[in-house]
Amino acid sequence: MAQHYVSLLFLFFTFTFTCSMAAKMVPAVFVFGDSLVDVGNNNYLTLSIAKANFPHNGVDFPGKKATGRFSNGRNAADFLAEKLGLPSSPPYLSLTSASNNSNAFLGGVSFASGGARILDPTDSLFKQSIHLSKQVEYYATVYANLVEQLGTVEAQKYFSKSLYAIVIGGNDILKYFGASDVQPKSTTPQELVDSMTLMMTGYLKRLYNLGARKFLVVGIPAVGCCPFQRNQNKTGGGCKEESNYWCNKYNEGAKSMLQAMKTEFKDINYAFSDSYNILLNFIQKPANYGFTEVKAACCGLGNLNADVPCSPISQYCPKRTDHVFWDLFHPTEATVKIFIDTIFDGSQPYVSPVNVRQLVAL
Repeated sequence: MAQHYVSLLFLFFTFTFTCSMAAKMVPAVFVFGDSLVDVGNNNYLTLSIAKANFPHNGVDFPGKKATGRFSNGRNAADFLAEKLGLPSSPPYLSLTSASNNSNAFLGGVSFASGGARILDPTDSLFKQSIHLSKQVEYYATVYANLVEQLGTVEAQKYFSKSLYAIVIGGNDILKYFGASDVQPKSTTPQELVDSMTLMMTGYLKRLYNLGARKFLVVGIPAVGCCPFQRNQNKTGGGCKEESNYWCNKYNEGAKSMLQAMKTEFKDINYAFSDSYNILLNFIQKPANYGFTEVKAACCGLGNLNADVPCSPISQYCPKRTDHVFWDLFHPTEATVKIFIDTIFDGSQPYVSPVNVRQLVAL
């Protein structure tokens, strides 16, 4: 009888483990980027003021508390992980500050940081963000750890099957066309986007040399339509078209860069999301997606709720699913859920040359 019980128990755990493994479409997701996908790294930056660890952020997150996500609830990294059958990749700085755990990195890691840029800034006095160069450095540390843990052969299999999600670039554009854009620039907008593309190429090639083979590169959305930029605009709250133009130009360069990389490295595969036009769809055809407010932030104060950033003293809208934007810059949970649904199972022109489901199956 006892032996029969043990056999049943063994079969149960084997079945459970097999189902769990089957549900996972990739072994891990490594996330690089900015506040659109930060899951709490900036909470660990003592001198950073780019944090979201206060109410009303997280009002719709499980547990209804702020976690460092710049959102009323889950962000794009959370929904992507859920689609892939994985828990959200934890913030890298939470793993390095915790007790040593040899398995900490196995399910993936998020290096994303609110305020991060592709181009290293010169104004880093307050160490506000972990920029992309540092994120890639951190990944190199994780890579070395996993090679030591798994062995070279198994580690390479693991990295080649994992997904590398890169969501960054909007802050480079916002910085250039921000509140101080009346000041003379040392570079032209074309030089800016060319530099961004060149630097991104270098970072992707370094990730390739550190095992990455499957890339999800998220294009810059139409940041000129965020409440912050609309509020600066002198045309009655319309989108800031100059910012949008150069977002689009960068995206064109990024697509060409990825095509060139695929030609150079035959064993890579990628999906590029046209976030620019996905967001414009939400703004131009809101009723199709269940939105009624496309200009104003849900959380803030003043014109378009954009005179004062979202903070504990701000008001926030009672129905977040009506709004495209949560705060000055960031989309609501409802917006990013539709976005991830679109790039996961959608088709060209919104995601190309394959969608995320197709990418991870390659």
